[in-house]
Amino acid sequence: IPLLRRALAMSKRPLLLFASPWTAPGWMRSNGDVRGKGTLKGHAGDKYHKSWANYFIKFLDEYAKHNVTFWAVTAQNEPLAGLFTPPQAPTTAFTAAQQRDFIAQDLGPALARSPHRTQLLMLDDQRIHLPHWAKVVLGNATAARYVAGLAVHWYLDAIVPPGCSLEATHKLFPDHFLLYTEACTGFFMF
Repeated sequence: IPLLRRALAMSKRPLLLFASPWTAPGWMRSNGDVRGKGTLKGHAGDKYHKSWANYFIKFLDEYAKHNVTFWAVTAQNEPLAGLFTPPQAPTTAFTAAQQRDFIAQDLGPALARSPHRTQLLMLDDQRIHLPHWAKVVLGNATAARYVAGLAVHWYLDAIVPPGCSLEATHKLFPDHFLLYTEACTGFFMF
């Protein structure tokens, strides 16, 4: 919070902060641990999914107490990484259908009921998953109503041309923006 305050004070314009979770608490996960392969227990609409959605709101509440607001949150960082992750990595797996249902039944309504004007981003993973992921989530009118845009990572961009991923997705869902949210150099050893 002190670093965020310094950055906000130094900026000539407002900073747009977003947050993206790596994992739910172990008691909510299918493997009972914050690390390794696992999903949220149960299914959308149940106590685990409602509790996880409430964590987002509590996170925003706590930062708001320090006058730090978030422009957006993502539903999950790299939701498919949870299926392939090394055993010590903290992550929670979601399929596109699971993310759609979580957004439609839990996270979207929780954000809408909250006092926060924080936007919701979906996917937050490689563009190789587009446009399929967008079709599944945004093809549902309820989920689409809560989603402002798609968060995309760039690590596997060389595999999928932008025309058949980003451009195709934009043509299908022009009212939802596309935003690169994670990138780094040195990802590949070569």
